[in-house]
Parts: sequence; C-alpha cells; structure tokens
Amino acid sequence: MDSADIVIVGSGHGAAQAAIALRQQGHDQSILMITRDRTPPYERPPLSKEYLAGEKPLERIMIRKPEFWAERGIEIELGANVSEVDSLAHEVVLGDGRRIGYRKLIWAAGGDPRRLSCPGADLAGIHAIRSRTDVDTLRAQIEKGARRAVVVGGGYIGLEVAAVLRKLGCSVTLLENQDRVLGRVAGEALSAFYQDEHRRQGVELRLSTGVERIEGEDGRVTSVLADNGESFPCEIVVVGIGIVAAVGPLIAAGAAGTNGVDVDEFCRTSIDDVYAIGDCAAHANPYAENTVIRLESVQNANDMATTAAKAIMGDKQPYDAVPWFWSNQYDLRLQTVGLSMDHDAVVVRGDPDWRKFSVIYLREGRVVALDCVNTTRDYVQGRKLIEARAVVDPALLADPETPLKDLL
Repeated sequence: MDSADIVIVGSGHGAAQAAIALRQQGHDQSILMITRDRTPPYERPPLSKEYLAGEKPLERIMIRKPEFWAERGIEIELGANVSEVDSLAHEVVLGDGRRIGYRKLIWAAGGDPRRLSCPGADLAGIHAIRSRTDVDTLRAQIEKGARRAVVVGGGYIGLEVAAVLRKLGCSVTLLENQDRVLGRVAGEALSAFYQDEHRRQGVELRLSTGVERIEGEDGRVTSVLADNGESFPCEIVVVGIGIVAAVGPLIAAGAAGTNGVDVDEFCRTSIDDVYAIGDCAAHANPYAENTVIRLESVQNANDMATTAAKAIMGDKQPYDAVPWFWSNQYDLRLQTVGLSMDHDAVVVRGDPDWRKFSVIYLREGRVVALDCVNTTRDYVQGRKLIEARAVVDPALLADPETPLKDLL
C-alpha cells in the first residue's frame, strides 16, 4: 500500500483503539497501521505481570484476534519504522525509504525505554519491559537458569517485575534513586506499604541508591556496582526508569512539544491533519488543573484514540476522561483513580496492616485522587467523588464503615 486515507503509527492500545473507533464511527475508507513490532496489536500491561510470569500466553493478551483486522479492512504493516513525516506532501517515510501518503495521520508510537547511561550499559543480560520481544528475551534467560536479578527503578514496572521474579524463584535486589518507591506517583503511605510488602516477600530494597556501573565478563552482566559502593552479583538486570516519548519524526517535521508532542483538546498536533494520542501526547489535563502532562496508561491511550477518531469523523468532543490505572503485585491489586499531583492533604482509609485500605488525596479540601489496595468498592465510589469535585470532611473519608457513595 503506497497510501491510505488514515495512517496510524504504532500498534499499542491507542493505535488499535483508534482503528476500531474509526470503523465504529462509520469510517469506510482505507486504514493502515504501521508498527515496529512484529506481532499484531497486543496488550502491554500483562508484559510485566502475567505474561512475564508465564500465566498468560500470547494468544490471551492479543487485543483482537488476528483475523479481526482483516475482516474490518484494517491493514497492518509489521516490522516497519517511520523515520520521517513529510507534512507538506502528507506522507510518512519508512526506514527502507518507502513513502506512504495519508489524508490524516494518527501518531500513537508511545515511547522507548529510558536506558542506563553508565559504563557497562550495553552488556548482554540487561533488559527493558516494553515489548513482547523484551519479555521473551528475559524469560529465555530465566529458563536457562539465571536466578540472580537486579531491578533498577522503584516505579510500577520495577515493582511488578520484582514481584514476578520472586515468584519465579529469583533472588531480587531493587535499586531506587529516590528515598522511597513510587515517589513520583504516590504518597508516602502507599510507598511505605509497598516497601514493607516487597521486603516481606524477600526483595532486597536499596533506596536512595543509583547505579555507578554494570560489570561483566565475556560481554555479559556479572554484577551491578551501586553509587554507595555496594556490589550486587547478578545475571539479570531489569531497567524500569521510565520512557522517552517516541516523537522524533514529528518534532523534526515542526510539531510543537518538549516532553512528547503537544496536542489540543481534540488530540490535534500543531501540524495540519496530524493527531497524537497515548503515552507520547502532552495535553492540558482537566484533572491536573489543566497542567500540560503526558499520561502513560491504557485508559489515556484508549480515550484519546476515541477522541481523535470522533474529531476526524466530524464529531468534535474534547478529551475529558478521569485518569485511572492499576497494578498487580503478589496478591495485591492496586487501583488508582484521579491524579494526586499537587495534593495538600492525605487521608488513609482503613489499616494498611489489613492489606485492604485506600489513600485519598485532597487539594483545597476537594477529593482529587485515590489509591485503593484491595478495595474495589472505594475505587468505584471514589471516582464519583472526583467527578463531582466533592469537598468532604476528612474524618468521614477516613471511616471505612462509611461508604464513599454516601459522601456525595
């Protein structure tokens, strides 16, 4: 195919939902999805959880069965990289030099794993968790007998991987540069709970600790030297220190953006007929006081995809979705709703020792976010408090016997 009415770059949740939503909205012209991946669209969250653990095979994490796309006339170009966007010609240029025309372009390329920059960062045995290939490579090393792992980064990916590696029988040391895990996304109460839980499960945590260098022999990892002088022997290093938004070709083509690519309320970039969605799209989020942010979540990718598809089809509805996220670690299910940034008060609802509690974040008395550990009811009912921008007495929020729905 040398042109398509709509070209979608990427094949994650946002890309897949954009194609699906376009067909649902009545788009009957050609759609082409271009992806570096060599597998049709699949779910990404299980990569650090059930897929890594071997509990879900590839067939069970496919977003749709392979035949779904063909049945709906959605072409997928696998193993292809978009290296350039020619906005004047309305063409994308692939790594092999091919040019593909478009009427509208949806950029859903997500991001690339942020890499370590220390000496030894190119040794074999260092893994990221971003694609199926990443996880297959890690699993293959474990299946060959590797059992000593160092995880770099105490965000959700690092903690989820640490939990799975413990389940698979690996010894795990986790290094986090900040003085607590989840320091960028959660309050101290949640951080302390997960630190205690991982230590109880046998993970050796090192906080306020970075990587000085990675040491190896014959091109393979043998240990990690921390910046406090400690050395941790290992065969496996998993790096979970965030992503770099994959927007180089868009920025080179003139799109505005510094942290990702900037989009308006309809997911339009500053380039005519070019939209961006998902992890790479920086937008003014109404649940962050309209601060321009990037959200790395399935919810954001899917909702932005629907917003862009509707806008392309002439039904312009501004993006206005409550952010939500989840994380599974051991037997703990964390469900987060809202955005806790810039909160000025915290209420702990329930007792963390029960392994069933919620952390509620307030800004000027208003409920703005909840982190719910094994408390789905709080998650569901708390969402309504956020949507209503409810101001609630903290004492009532703290009482687990008072249903949150009664506080509306």
